[in-house]
Amino acid sequence: MQTQRKCGWCKGNDLYEKYHDTEWGVPVFEEQTLFEFLILETFQAGLSWITVLRKRPEFKKAFDQFDYHKILHYNGQKEKELMNNSGIIRNRLKISATIQNANAFIEIQLKQGSFSNYLWEFVDGTPIINLFKNSADIPSSSPLAVTLSKDLKQKGFKFVGPTIIYAFMQATGMVNDHLVDCFRYKEVLLKR
Repeated sequence: MQTQRKCGWCKGNDLYEKYHDTEWGVPVFEEQTLFEFLILETFQAGLSWITVLRKRPEFKKAFDQFDYHKILHYNGQKEKELMNNSGIIRNRLKISATIQNANAFIEIQLKQGSFSNYLWEFVDGTPIINLFKNSADIPSSSPLAVTLSKDLKQKGFKFVGPTIIYAFMQATGMVNDHLVDCFRYKEVLLKR
């Protein structure tokens, strides 16, 4: 039986492969899922994505299923509780940024109708389809990620540098960076 070709970065780890095979690069329009990915990418800064994936279930519990309306109201006691939670990445600045980002997220929803509308306007509602044949060719950022990062920062977001935002764009399908010979390359195109 022939195995499916897939992006090399996920091979050899069941959790990574499942994420690659079912989520990575699929266009996301649902608000809470967009917020979840934004927060997970924030916590990933300086770490490997597999570290975040392993802790994702605990993140969901600790952050009320990424309910930004609840997170907006987190206080000092909740921040202390999160800092004591060994199941997540305990970084005071990233926890504080998550609360700030919930506020900024809601502000965009109020002004734009939804965060999804705001976000997808940057790509005219259609994913950018790249044609990479080699993992080494995939960039860690892009001019669009720089633009989106600047705009998010102006709107009050924290921990949203261009590299984080490019990874967010890849994860949420704004950019299709599956290698052209990966079985998911065409599948995510069909999910639009």
